[in-house]
Amino acid sequence: MDRFDAIRHNGFSAVSAASDAAMQHAAFDSSARQASRAPMDIVYIEGFTGQTVIGIDHGELHAPQPVRMSLAIGVPAIRACTTDRIEDTINYAAVREALHGLLASHGTQLLEALAEKVAQLLIADFGAHWVRVSLAKPAKFEDVESVGVLIERRRDETRAAYATCASLGEGLIPN
Repeated sequence: MDRFDAIRHNGFSAVSAASDAAMQHAAFDSSARQASRAPMDIVYIEGFTGQTVIGIDHGELHAPQPVRMSLAIGVPAIRACTTDRIEDTINYAAVREALHGLLASHGTQLLEALAEKVAQLLIADFGAHWVRVSLAKPAKFEDVESVGVLIERRRDETRAAYATCASLGEGLIPN
């Protein structure tokens, strides 16, 4: 992949058929559907390089090796476009610092598992609604530029809304 191209990605703002069908049965779904169709702004970090211990080969499990990451972080209409305040957007420096911390402590062996941890970090700690994570080991093999994974994840607002409703009624009806 020559360039991490999140702009050409065309499916991140549409609601999937399964979640749309589930949402139609909930009384509170109209605001959730409107939010999922709202314009999505993408903050990106391209070509982040860090050091980490990762791999399944015995030789990879002792010394840190380089990994390269590119991120696209989707958030609905970033307020910073009008306020010009760092508090109203994704702070690149804070994401960079969190990534270095994660690389130092993740404890996973597979790039897939590490990419998932990165995606969940961006969703949970930075308020991302959609993320695309490209994670690679450069020069893993002599005849290959890099190997890696590309994953996309979305905040599951439907599941969160159902969980909230379920917990509100919990314990009210005797068994």
